[in-house]
Amino acid sequence: MPVFYNGDDLAYVAQYNGLTEEEVIHIHSAPEYRVYMIGFVPGFPYLGGMDSRIATARKEVPRLKIEAGAVGIAGQQTGVYPIATPGGWQIIGHTPLQLFDLKREKPSLLEVGDLVCFVPITYDEFVQLKAASYGH
Repeated sequence: MPVFYNGDDLAYVAQYNGLTEEEVIHIHSAPEYRVYMIGFVPGFPYLGGMDSRIATARKEVPRLKIEAGAVGIAGQQTGVYPIATPGGWQIIGHTPLQLFDLKREKPSLLEVGDLVCFVPITYDEFVQLKAASYGH
């Protein structure tokens, strides 16, 4: 899954864990994650297998709106917001992929048991892939 690591909380996650932002990106994008469950909102993948070196507590006060495609950390899990929704996860990046679309035969891009790898991309790659994913 391509990710532009530009999240509002990337610096906080790095500071919280005594790391640089580059180290957080490297650690987050290194493992293969398994989709443990889909929930919270339609298509939200709870991904297990995150390295404990970047584990970070949820926000004390959730945001009222997190954009679709936001990649977050909460405790020792990572996940991706498939739709815009309130949420309390620490946002470290964004994927251009559309994780949930009712127009598809299978609305959720991911299913329980799937394996996910995060691949860092540039802003220009993010823009191009988002246009392709959302049909713009």
